[in-house]
Amino acid sequence: MTERLSPLRDSIATCRLCAERFAATATQHSPRPVPWFRPGARLLIAGQAPGMRVHKSGRPFDDPSGDRLRDWLGLNKAEFWDQSRVAIVPMAFCFPGYDAKGSDLPPPPICRATWHDALFEALGPLSLRLYVGGAAQRYHLGTKTGVTETVAAWRDHLPHALPLPHPSWRNTGWLKRNPWFEAELLPVLRARVREVLT
Repeated sequence: MTERLSPLRDSIATCRLCAERFAATATQHSPRPVPWFRPGARLLIAGQAPGMRVHKSGRPFDDPSGDRLRDWLGLNKAEFWDQSRVAIVPMAFCFPGYDAKGSDLPPPPICRATWHDALFEALGPLSLRLYVGGAAQRYHLGTKTGVTETVAAWRDHLPHALPLPHPSWRNTGWLKRNPWFEAELLPVLRARVREVLT
């Protein structure tokens, strides 16, 4: 496993498949993949794609969304960013850029198609997989439902997986409309995360 992961991580870190695509966005940025995994990881966080702040810092969820996600998980920054325990694998490893209206572009499918099969094979078994947001849930769980219905069925995926909404500030209204998420799901999530990481 270690023998396969290190070269794969290096290949992802130097990937430039989307250079022309990103140069054509409103942000006109260069690729900066953010691979975040090491051998032995027990917890997977599968999300969508890095945002601009992560593009600049080179650390996943290094933004207010990450602060909320860490709170949901009951992890501090040191625990969350410990790559030997937590693997963070989004649908695309680079910030996709903004469109002309300033909205996030979707993750380019070529990233997932190029890297995910080899990466998940090399990662091996993971004790808990968290699928954050609709894109990750549709890909990993094969769901056809929206995020609310998928997350509401969270008990169906235990003990090895849990679907979560995206922790973006844009979902603050969703959290208020769905109080069961904080009341029922979060205590189970925190206990399960602590169980697999200790």
